[in-house]
Amino acid sequence: MNIKNLKQFLIDSNKAGYAGGQEKKWIKEIDGSTTIPFQKGEWRSHDNFIGGEPYGGRLVVFYKNKPVWMMVYYGLILNGITVNPIYAMLRNALKNMPDDAPFRGPKKLKNDKLTYSNTWKGTIELYNGEEHITKGTQIVYKANYMGGLDKTTHDLTVGVLG
Repeated sequence: MNIKNLKQFLIDSNKAGYAGGQEKKWIKEIDGSTTIPFQKGEWRSHDNFIGGEPYGGRLVVFYKNKPVWMMVYYGLILNGITVNPIYAMLRNALKNMPDDAPFRGPKKLKNDKLTYSNTWKGTIELYNGEEHITKGTQIVYKANYMGGLDKTTHDLTVGVLG
């Protein structure tokens, strides 16, 4: 498996997935969760989440039908905040994920009223991070995420979060 190809697939998958906003392609599961599937060539992703406020989920990437990479995430919009503008900003951030660290959005993204910020440690092999959206100086959304390569593709001596 090629890490460069994995990174590009994550970007493509994310733009077509939640960031793409094409809910009609999403699958409502019997357990109440939602799955966003994506496939491109020999690559496939399965993004499954539960909830709205708060929400949590996991994304698994498969290459040649074998799991190679995963991420778990959990986030929420803080009390009393209107949801639609916050999730519109989140989708915009996810459409602009950095090529070198395609976990979530860029380090910073602003619009008229909101600022998205993302910090992480590690590399695509093993990472964790936190994202926030602020309105002025008030945090209105936050989420944490972590993940890395699946054990079948990951030599445990590769990178340690510091």
